[in-house]
Amino acid sequence: MTVNMTKGQKISLSKADGGTLTAVRMGLGWQAAPRRGLFGSRTREIDLDASAVLFADNQPVDVVFFRHLTSDDGSVRHTGDNLVGGAGQGGDDESIIVDLQRVPVHVDQIVFTVNSFTGQTFAEVQNAFCRLVDETNGQELARYTLTGGGPYTAQIMAKVQRGTGGWSMTAIGTPANGRTFQDLIPAILPAL
Repeated sequence: MTVNMTKGQKISLSKADGGTLTAVRMGLGWQAAPRRGLFGSRTREIDLDASAVLFADNQPVDVVFFRHLTSDDGSVRHTGDNLVGGAGQGGDDESIIVDLQRVPVHVDQIVFTVNSFTGQTFAEVQNAFCRLVDETNGQELARYTLTGGGPYTAQIMAKVQRGTGGWSMTAIGTPANGRTFQDLIPAILPAL
């Protein structure tokens, strides 16, 4: 059963049967919003990019994004860059797979971000979401819908965090500005 998350909400990533998740996929989907013009409405392609920043003791130690598709230890993998989006109705345009059992013990948080590499704002995006899926069986665990559009070019979406009881996910939903994950580090730090 999917949990529709709200900003700031935290959920455990333990399975309902008491087991623990071994691998999750953070999926991102979006569509370009139609714009009214002189000759009717039209859409412009939007290149959103998903990134995963791995943290140890509040310090970034690795990143997975369209130019570095696999973390140095191999535990986090980006499935590839989508330059136009379009699924937005439930399918993932970009995905990042996390093998929770292989994440090095010193990594205690993985923060997922989305940014507009081409600089369009979220006012030009519709039906955007991120979702967490149990990679072993395809079951959607949680979904966070990006709402509000706005004049920003990025969003700190969510994080998975290691605790004494296992992994949990928190929806962050903080708007930011930047074309790459490097631009977003100052906006990520308060969410750790």
